Amino acid sequence: RSDAPRGALRRTALLGAAGCALAQQRLISPREAQALTAFVDVGACDAPVYDGGACDDAVAGVLRGVVWDEESPFDADDFERYDMSSDTLFYDSPRFVKHVDDSALAALTAWYARSLPASGSGAAVLDICSSWVSHYPEGYTNARVAGLGMNEEELARNPVLTEHVVHDLNADPRLPYEDESFDYITNCVSVDYLTRPLEVFEDLGRVLKPGGTAVMSFSNRFFPSKVIAGWGSSSDLEHVWTVGAYFHYGGKGRFEPAVAEDLTPRSRPLLSQDSDPMYVVFATKKSA
Repeated sequence: RSDAPRGALRRTALLGAAGCALAQQRLISPREAQALTAFVDVGACDAPVYDGGACDDAVAGVLRGVVWDEESPFDADDFERYDMSSDTLFYDSPRFVKHVDDSALAALTAWYARSLPASGSGAAVLDICSSWVSHYPEGYTNARVAGLGMNEEELARNPVLTEHVVHDLNADPRLPYEDESFDYITNCVSVDYLTRPLEVFEDLGRVLKPGGTAVMSFSNRFFPSKVIAGWGSSSDLEHVWTVGAYFHYGGKGRFEPAVAEDLTPRSRPLLSQDSDPMYVVFATKKSA
């Protein structure tokens, strides 16, 4: 099928992100742009980027100044999966494992320490697609820390949660909470499994308080049978673009422009085999 208009939108965003010499190549595809940036230290170069601004890292640049088309670029094929069976069956047995390596998760926890509402501040926090661990800073507490996930045993073991509910967002994308209930919403390495993400992101905008923030973290690892087709066939930079598009098209004007950050550790413990990247895309709900 044709990749327009999404191909054109991605090409503009990715070229602007890659910057430097890549910005002069107007006809490369997103995949070609990703392959080429692997050989360029984009963050250190001195040349101007595609939009004429200062050279910056590729991940943050994907969403900086992006111009969205009026029509959503997604179609039904993007959200198909190899295994279309009920997620309730897939998640029936608990998995007390971590899905990305320790260095990447430590980077996310450090980012949460800077970004979550202060511990004990009386805030209401929601962790969607939650499990036995949310990767919040050790000892984090708040007035309300709700967890929504797929397995009762996993959720019951999560020490940070003050409440939890088993709820399949692919079967029912409406969150079981009142309007403007939460100050902050997190999702750790699960946005790639949402088959109805635009509906979910619309409801994130409903349950967030004005000025509240929703953040999606993700890496490049996933269950191949359950990841959506549009994610499984895309590069890391395209994943950033995709989540930004979820906020824009799903949020229906409720969110400020989404922001991306690359949290991938630049150094690892000695002799560590860790190699997973870590990214966050977040957006703040507009004030009333």
